[in-house]
Order: sequence, then structure tokens, then C-alpha cells
Amino acid sequence: MIDKLHEVIHQVESAWTDKRLLVVGDIMLDKYIWGEVVRISPEAPVPVVRATHKSTRPGGAANVAMNLALLGAQTSVIGFTGGDEDERLLVESLEASGVASEFIVSKDFPTIAKTRILGASQQMLRLDSERMDPRPQTDYDRLVQTVLAQLDSCHALVLSDYAKGSFPPDVCQTLIQAARKLGIPVLVDSKNHDFARFRGATTICPNLAEVSAALPRKDRSRARSLDELLTAAESVVRDFDLEFLVVTLSEKGIALVRPGNCFIDPAVARQVFDVSGAGDTVIAVIALCLASALPPETSVQLANIAAGIVVGKVGTVPVEKYELLAALAPEIALHAEEKVVTRAELLSHMAVWKANRQRVVFTNGCFDLLHVGHVTLLEQARRYGEKLVVAVNSDSSVRALKGSSRPIVGERERVRVLAALAAVDAVVVFDEPTPLELILEIKPDVLVKGGDYNPDTVVGARQVESWGGQVRIVPLVEGYSTTALIGKGAAK
Repeated sequence: MIDKLHEVIHQVESAWTDKRLLVVGDIMLDKYIWGEVVRISPEAPVPVVRATHKSTRPGGAANVAMNLALLGAQTSVIGFTGGDEDERLLVESLEASGVASEFIVSKDFPTIAKTRILGASQQMLRLDSERMDPRPQTDYDRLVQTVLAQLDSCHALVLSDYAKGSFPPDVCQTLIQAARKLGIPVLVDSKNHDFARFRGATTICPNLAEVSAALPRKDRSRARSLDELLTAAESVVRDFDLEFLVVTLSEKGIALVRPGNCFIDPAVARQVFDVSGAGDTVIAVIALCLASALPPETSVQLANIAAGIVVGKVGTVPVEKYELLAALAPEIALHAEEKVVTRAELLSHMAVWKANRQRVVFTNGCFDLLHVGHVTLLEQARRYGEKLVVAVNSDSSVRALKGSSRPIVGERERVRVLAALAAVDAVVVFDEPTPLELILEIKPDVLVKGGDYNPDTVVGARQVESWGGQVRIVPLVEGYSTTALIGKGAAK
């Protein structure tokens, strides 16, 4: 259960767009050859893949940057490339997603590329094109100077180390110390087992095998269970002056390790198609959370949800903000107060729902003294789509419509009770005499009213139909009305 979910939703929907993050590290181009397995080769016992199409995507540090950009952040990426065709493809793809790139061309070093051959969506083979030996010192100096020139305008720095030669110890320490002096969190995702070079970072985000390899041999040999290994990992936090350690546990979830404390957020069972890029997604989400001053535990929970989305895709595919918000829907459903939204928040919800191609139903009313007729109306309205928005007249609006003695129940209590209903996905208050202005803002797919209306008298009906929407009239439940309930109370 995510703590302070309302604040988290606000950060994801709105505040993340104001954050600027800088990613530095091993830039790669992921290439894909897609095809069908047609037979076994007569030349060797290997499958023959008939290629149908090809595609390319940013990988490595560039994929971290893509994740950040698609989650809404202002993102820049810096790293080494080869001044070749693969670099050009990277620049085009990054620019199309709004990522600013500043590449350091290293002579005689090609842009790192990984070519994956897939048959029927299953990876058959991977070919890597790279040069592993150290680059000239002048190239590292240029990298450091480029990063330092952008650092003071960032909210977080991510070092994405795939052990391809971008991070000798002196480069790591220069960047980490400069960032921490500015109060900027530094997050490291490293395939290098020498964690000493990342001393002083905010956190390192290894998987279980990587953290095991980074432990002293005596500690590693004693750790025979997951709990023992994570306890031993506490020494990594102390020895390298980290604030905490984030350890991905594959199907078991993600662990947040501090000295004397370990928090594990278990993974939600999902169908796994491809784990490539999941680590990039984890560090991207945690970086944005720390840049937004969210607690590390919340960061891990959000990262776990995002990773679950990514492993359900084929290839290195970033998670998008609307996917993350959609995945939070079950959490929101358990917190009625999270369904009570402002108009601005409702517009953000609408953008997510429409991106997910979910049909949005709208209804409105005073809902003073909620009764079975109201509940039936809302349950039937929900059947016309995947999301139900309920607009509620404010107290002043109710008084203008029904007189000074109404409402019996204040707007705060009315919306809270409505939000507790399982059929309802969002509740918003409007102050105008009619909900027309709100309807025009959100453009619902279906407009629902009770049986005491007809399509000609429903406010907003003509407008909803103008954009291809529908108007539905739900029969009333006989014998139930707020007026009748008030009359019964007065008679007693």
C-alpha cells in the first residue's frame, strides 16, 4: 500500500514535468530483426529465421533517458558515441521523444550497438558491436566538462554504467562529489562489481547477482538465503557512504536496504515476455521520485509497478506516464479520498484514460441524502464504460437550485460518500448552475441521467453527441427520492 497516495498521484501527473534530470553513461543502440522461424538449417542445428522487418531503439543510458522523458521529465543524456550511422539513428529517436542529447565522439570507437534476432517474439540471438578498451584521457575530460556545465540546473543525476568503459574511478568521483556539493541526488545503475568508484552516491541499484558479487568474499560465502544476503548488503551502504541500496530481486520484487533495516516491496505476478530494460525503468522512476522529494520506500513501490509493466513488453521499451498511472488504479480504488479530484486533476485523469482507450461515462447531480435510487443510477451508468465520473453540485449551487434549506449534507461529506462506491472512479465538485462547462472541458464518451429526464432536457446532450458521444437515460427506482426522505423525516 503506497503511503500518501494523493501526493504521489499529484507528483506523477503534474510535478514530474517540472523536473530536469541528467543521465550520463554508456550510450547504446538496440537493433531488432523480427521474423518467423520456418525450419532448422541443413548447415547446422540452428533455427532459420525469415526476417519480416527491422527496428531500432535507444538502449543503455539512452533508454534510461527515454524512460524519464516518457514519464514526463525534462531529460538530457550525455555519453560516448562513434560519429557514425548508429549515432545518427540514436539522435533522431531521442529527439522525437524530447530527449536532449550531447554526445562525445570518441575516435576509432564505434557507437555501441546490440542486435537482437527474434522469432515469434522470442529472442533467438544477440550480436554486440563494441570496443571495450579505455578511451583517451582527453575524451574523459570532455565528458566531465560537458556534465559539469549542465549539472547545476538538474534535480537528479543518473549514472548508467554498463561496464563499457565510460566510468573510470576518477570520472565517477568527480561527478558524484560535484553533484552532492550542489545537493543533487546521484543514482547509480552499474554492471561493474567495483562499487568503490561510486562512493558517496545517494544510491546504487544492482540486481541480486550484482550485489552479491560486490560483497567481500567472506560475507558472500556466509549468505545462504535471501535474508542473509540482504543483511550482508547493509555493509555496502556503510562502506561506500550511500544513503541506501536498491536491490532488484527479479520475481520477488525490489528491496530497499539501509543499515539495520530492509524494506521489500513484493512483485505483482505478471506474464513476463522480456526483462531487457527493466533495470533502466527502475532507476528512472526512483530518480524522478527522489528529485520530487518522495520517500525512498514510495520510490521503490512505484519503480516495482513500472518494472512490472516493462517486463510484459517485447524488447527494450520504456514505460509511459499514462501506463504507470493506469497501473496505480487498483491502489486508488482502495482509497476513496483519492477519487475526489479537482477539475485540473480530472483533466489529467481523462488524458490517462483516453490514452488507454477507456470509455468515460459522466453523470451529475446534487446527491443530497444518498439513497438506493442514486446507487442504482451510478451502478447502471458504470456499465456503459470503463470509467465513471460523477459531478456534484457545490453547496452554493444546491442552494441556488433548491432553496436555502438545502443541502442537508455538505459537499465535503457528499463527495466522500460517493467516492466510496465501487462503481465510481472520480468525483468532482462544480459551482455553476449546470455542468455544461465541465462537460465541454472533459468531453466524456457517454452522458447519463435518470429517468425523470429525456434527451431533449439533458444539459450537454447536444454537445456530447456532436463529438460522437452517446446520451443514456436510466430508469428511476420507484419510491426513492431525496425529497421523499426529507418529507419522512419531517413527518416524524
